[in-house]
Formats: sequence, structure tokens, C-alpha cells
Amino acid sequence: MTVVTLLDAAHAALSADPGNEKLQLRFYERLADGELFLLLDREAEGEVLDPRIFPLESGPVVLVFDREERLAEFSGGVAPYAALPGRVIAQVLRGQGVGLGVNLGVAPSEMLLPPEALDWLAETLEGGPEETEAQPEELLPPAVPEALVSALDAKLARAGGLAVAAVLAGVRYQGGRRGHVLGVLGAAPGAEPALARAVREALVFSGIEAGELDVIFLDPDSAVAGSLIRVGLRFDLPQPEAPAARAPQAPGSDPAKPPRLK
Repeated sequence: MTVVTLLDAAHAALSADPGNEKLQLRFYERLADGELFLLLDREAEGEVLDPRIFPLESGPVVLVFDREERLAEFSGGVAPYAALPGRVIAQVLRGQGVGLGVNLGVAPSEMLLPPEALDWLAETLEGGPEETEAQPEELLPPAVPEALVSALDAKLARAGGLAVAAVLAGVRYQGGRRGHVLGVLGAAPGAEPALARAVREALVFSGIEAGELDVIFLDPDSAVAGSLIRVGLRFDLPQPEAPAARAPQAPGSDPAKPPRLK
């Protein structure tokens, strides 16, 4: 049975319309959010990775695959690898002058990304939300492009356990400024920065130019939360059934502590 991955689907859509900037952003978002298997020269030692580097005419590249089976097919059997989020791989390769080969020779989504593309992706993911203060006067039904709704839905679906729900609404602030606000309900302690970054990325990768979206964190039982729910669009986040046993962390599993390349 042929398996079509999310990366395959994003690549197919982009191949059918290569000049579509929104589809380009969608592909890079899938690459950043997904788990990728980085081919290594030898098993990782602590936090130090030694990726296998291929000296192509266009420059050196390392190889990643979006399924372990695809890496094994390329390698002809068992091979050392590190399973890392795509965003972490982009971060550790940033500024190294090394390209990224994705699913080369084993999938329709094969692609060779130059170092400049990885630098751009790392810089795009690096930016953080800005803190502002404003007093809302009126909450309104949201009026945003479907692309943003889809992007938020996908991002929040991957943030299970970090909050109970989120509600998108239009807002008019004191002074007349209008915009949109996403109220995050019942955020887990310490999850606010990660949730704010996820919302920012949804906005960036939705392809909406000069878009803004304010994020506020609320108690689900508060009056403001109730007002949001009455007029807004609600996203329920998946909740974990039970806490999983804590396993040893693999190199690069914490984006704040990326592995080092040898």
C-alpha cells in the first residue's frame, strides 16, 4: 500500500502550481512541523550529531526523510539517524552553508532545498510575538480569510494538552482600532509562550500579508471568555487521555536546546 504523507500532499499541491506563494508557505510549514529522520554517519553521542554529508556539485547537503521506512529504503537497510522536528533541523543548519535533501529518490515529495531556504525558514520561525496593551470596547463575529482559519485549526490541533480551547473574534479597541483577537482558554502553566508562537506561525504561514492577530489568555469561566464564546469561532484542543511516562529525551527534542553538529 502506498502511503501519502502530509509532506507528500503539500509537495504535490505545490508541484501543480509552483508559483503559488501560499502553497509554498504550506509546504515549508509542513516541513517545519513534521518529524524528520536525519541520516547520520554514526550514532549520536549525547547532544552531538554527526550527519552524513553528501558533496554535490551544487554544494554539500544532508538528507532527511519524513518516514523511517523511506530512510531505510534509501540506505538499503538499517542506518543511524536522529528523529528531529523540521524546525530544529533548520535551526541547527542555519548559516552552515549546507543544503537539505528531502526524501531523495524514495518519494514523490523529493526536493533539494538550498542553504538560503533553510536560513529563511529558521529566521521565519525564530521571530516571536510582541506584547502590547489595548482595551477592547466591543467583540464581534470574526471576518478572516479561510486560509487563516485552516492554519489556526491545524496549529491548535497539534497543541493538545496546552489549553482547553481557543476562540477567534473580531474586536474594536478604545480609539477605534479594529482587529481580531484569539482568546486562549485554560492554558496550562507555562504554555503561554509556545501557544503564542504557534498562533504567530499560523498567521505567517497562512500567507496573509500585513496580518495581525492579538492573543489573550483567559480563565474559561471568566466574563470575557463568555463574551468571546457568544460571538466567536471556537477551536477545541485535543486533550491527553492520561499523562505518559516520562522517557529519556532524544537529541533535539527540546527546541530550546538544539543538538550540536559535529
